Amino acid sequence: MPSFGFIKDKLEIKFLILYIMARLVEPVPFETLQELSMCDSGVDYFGFSECLADLVRTEHLRMADGLYAITDKGRRNSSVCESSLPYSVRIAAERKLVLCNEQLKRRALVRAAVQPREKGGYEVSLSLSDELDELMSLKLLVTRQDMALELQKRFREGAEELYAKILADLYGKTT
Repeated sequence: MPSFGFIKDKLEIKFLILYIMARLVEPVPFETLQELSMCDSGVDYFGFSECLADLVRTEHLRMADGLYAITDKGRRNSSVCESSLPYSVRIAAERKLVLCNEQLKRRALVRAAVQPREKGGYEVSLSLSDELDELMSLKLLVTRQDMALELQKRFREGAEELYAKILADLYGKTT
């Protein structure tokens, strides 16, 4: 079946991958990079996978702990080649990148970890930061792992609201 996208060959797929990687705020797993790269119908899974492997092999990207990151070589080549990408593809990639980078930044600012304790039970460590400093750090002890994982999940989903509620309660005001 013919492709009707603006991306026409593997070299352009490589340019697109480098373009995206140069704009991400932190390393990402394969699935995230794949989702971001599927912004044009000229990119398919097999072409993407092959081009990604080539970029790692040629040291434009590196993979560590299941995460892909751009190298200095990749960043240099990306800046030289990005104008070769069709404008509409760059705009589509940018739209996806904005949302992805917001999620990555939030994940870095909202941290939650579960550790089993030697004495039994689980310690749930929760923290919320802004870009300058840690706003809140809280450790909770719970008896069961399912409880710990549920606290971790809920904190990640609503850390900002919880922080506001704690401040309101400590100041004696209701939210």
